[in-house]
Amino acid sequence: MSPKPHHIIALGASAGGLEELNLFFDCTPLDSVSYVIVQHLSPDFKSRMVEIIARHSKLEVKEAGNEMPVESNKVYVIPHDKFMTISDNKFHLTDKDKVKGPHLTVDTFFNSLAADSGKKAIGIILSGMGADGSIGVKAIKKAGGMVIARDPETTEFPSMPSNAIKTGVIDFILEPELIPDTIEDYVKQTEEFAAQNEEDKKAFTSITDLIKEQSPLDFSGYKQATILRRIKRRAEYNNCKTLNNYFDLLKTNPEEIEVLCKEFLISVTSFFRDNEAFKLLETDVLPDIIKRLHPGEELKMWIAGCATGEEAYSMAILLCEQLTGDAKDIVVKIFATDIDNAALVHAGKGIYNADITKHISPERIEKHFIKEGDNYRVTAELRKLVIFAKHDIIKNPPYCNMQLVSCRNLLIYMTPALQKKVFLMLQFGLKVNGYLFLGSSENPLPIIQNLETVNEKWKIY
Repeated sequence: MSPKPHHIIALGASAGGLEELNLFFDCTPLDSVSYVIVQHLSPDFKSRMVEIIARHSKLEVKEAGNEMPVESNKVYVIPHDKFMTISDNKFHLTDKDKVKGPHLTVDTFFNSLAADSGKKAIGIILSGMGADGSIGVKAIKKAGGMVIARDPETTEFPSMPSNAIKTGVIDFILEPELIPDTIEDYVKQTEEFAAQNEEDKKAFTSITDLIKEQSPLDFSGYKQATILRRIKRRAEYNNCKTLNNYFDLLKTNPEEIEVLCKEFLISVTSFFRDNEAFKLLETDVLPDIIKRLHPGEELKMWIAGCATGEEAYSMAILLCEQLTGDAKDIVVKIFATDIDNAALVHAGKGIYNADITKHISPERIEKHFIKEGDNYRVTAELRKLVIFAKHDIIKNPPYCNMQLVSCRNLLIYMTPALQKKVFLMLQFGLKVNGYLFLGSSENPLPIIQNLETVNEKWKIY
């Protein structure tokens, strides 16, 4: 018998799902996990499903049987006329004709998978009509697992993924062929940390405690797998054979603590990152904010985790273009904050290399930037709209009475407990009817009951 899988990946689908399953399994690697296809099947599909998927998968594909144990590197297909659950890593089948009412096949399996596998459960919602799977993804997320939906905007049957997305718990919205790589990265990261020995885990705690003592930074609430990888990279660079050796080095070398903290703070940003999201801000969000302003009221925004300033200046560009005519005298204050001093110095100078022309139109470059050699500097008009300041979102109080708060791709590095604390603080910083703008993989679950979703895909609330 094959070993027990590290993770179990359940794929819920209905109408239109077969083609997506084929695309998905064209891209799945051999990686010690198991896949379970939970699809609404018609009787005449019974004998062909296993055969069709097998043409697209490197893994063994079989129909699930009652009391069948789940093994790694295998794909299981639910029988067309059964409900299926999982417990103690075995499938349990019951006849559908014994259950009255709607046959929520996907919810039934996802709920049991959440209870049986917990953090090792991954739920995926592909195309289909209705809302089957929406209850199940919430159960998996609550159990600590990961949930993904295919992009409803590019499928003929968008109801199932759309309803799953409306729950607010979906981690990623992706095309089917992009899902396997995301799963592989996630599984690899969780396995890496699980495999760490106790000595490494103790050294990790000692190192984060030392940083907390000797600097204003506290990384103890950040996801350990991410932080640990970066510690190991610095340890190897310094020829330290163990993390304890590296800890000894840090105790006598304040400069190395500073370098290590910079490793943790590396951020990926660009002008108008996620162009479609900024288009929505331009056409829907900013006009609404401007319309709601009282005479003489300032327009205030907070960009938390601004890094080197590209997002803050992107917002400033949009506002410059909006504030014309009767709105031209509105006072704008964009508070852009970060804990990284070096990034803030860069942002304050407002000088960027020629790569920005890939993200900004020639018209905007001409209007809002001054060419200096091979670089571009933001104009004085744009610069005066942005106030850069050092701020630790975990320790410091929030900026308040904001019409818009943006905190993108920062919370994904934090543990759920720390995320909750930050979300409550971001909410506190907003005015009533203010907007919250998050990264595409972030979900404001702790405060979702107080928010109205403006755009789920681009996380605008």
